[in-house]
Amino acid sequence: MKSKKNTSGFLFITIAILLAAISRVIPHPFNFTPIGAMALFGGVCFTDKRLAFILPLLAMFLSDYLLELVSGIGFHTTIIYVYASFVLITFIGIIIRNNIKAGNIILASLISSILFFLITNFGVWAAGGFEFGLSGLLTTYLAGIPFYNNEIFGSFFFNTIAGDLFYCGILFGSFYFARSKFPALAKA
Repeated sequence: MKSKKNTSGFLFITIAILLAAISRVIPHPFNFTPIGAMALFGGVCFTDKRLAFILPLLAMFLSDYLLELVSGIGFHTTIIYVYASFVLITFIGIIIRNNIKAGNIILASLISSILFFLITNFGVWAAGGFEFGLSGLLTTYLAGIPFYNNEIFGSFFFNTIAGDLFYCGILFGSFYFARSKFPALAKA
């Protein structure tokens, strides 16, 4: 039977991830989303490694389902690459979980953003988005960094980094603050 301490932490972390996932369906700058932050946060905060993968993936799937219902863009041909990057980002969270410092979270968030960019754009290339071969792959990566004149932050790559850092700040910051006020949240 789980202790109240574990249940409180589990609920806080789960609700935080679900709220972050829901934020994907509200208007936001292109790719300024909590995807990497959710995976990283789950990997760091859930002591049960199965939950570290399952709950953020479930939240991601549910938000993709909502996006599909609302706008028809939740599921796409390269979604497996999005989920694969999500799993690898969760591993990064598990790796740093015993050394949680602001600098480590920032570094892990930056690595996660780059990993997401590389894997998802590789998926576009693998799906036939550009010619096969090294030049086609490089063209795919270059095409993944266009600048959008109507966007506050400018580019896909920058928005992904800014979004991951912002949501890591929200998720980790709120959990740190909540734990300082309610020590029962210490472990999930």
